[in-house]
Amino acid sequence: MPKRPPKSNAPKAQLGALRIIAGSWRGRSIAVLLGDVVRPTTDRVREALFNRLAHAFGDDGFRLAGARVLDVFAGTGALGLEALSRGATHAVLLDRNPTVIDLLKANVAKLGAEDRASVMNADGAHLPRAAMACDLAFLDPPYGEGLVEPALHSLAVQGWLRPGALVTIETDAGEVTPEASAYKMLDRRDYGRVAITILQFTP
Repeated sequence: MPKRPPKSNAPKAQLGALRIIAGSWRGRSIAVLLGDVVRPTTDRVREALFNRLAHAFGDDGFRLAGARVLDVFAGTGALGLEALSRGATHAVLLDRNPTVIDLLKANVAKLGAEDRASVMNADGAHLPRAAMACDLAFLDPPYGEGLVEPALHSLAVQGWLRPGALVTIETDAGEVTPEASAYKMLDRRDYGRVAITILQFTP
């Protein structure tokens, strides 16, 4: 009789759920790790962010339809997957935590988005060379760890952004967004304890 594998003492990851707010996957849920590993962007802040993108920049706003997007420090992948639901053509979901990578792959599979989403294991502050430039990048790094400036630099020098691309940054409302060459400040809004800054890449 085969021996049973030894029981692992490692705690199993506890999962919660987030919903996609709008678009073709509206109301569909994706999994989120509970605890300190991931800090998902709330529904309220995600909705406010996508409203700003749609209506605040130029007569027609930012067009997600057909856009390529990058979700850095992706966590649940909620921002990149929300963009796909609203019409983006492709999203790269990037994180370096192995447990988070598995979760991202599961969320992509759950939505049937394997042909439109790529999951990449990489450090958001030291990105590899891009295969193709993106129209929009989401930065949602751990708060207070000084990762915004190196991530912005890495996006620029590694070819992740086309000229005119937008970058959204989520930080604690008390943090000051560092100035970065090759970027123009377009907008900053506070939502309680969270701040969303939107920059434009102007090389």
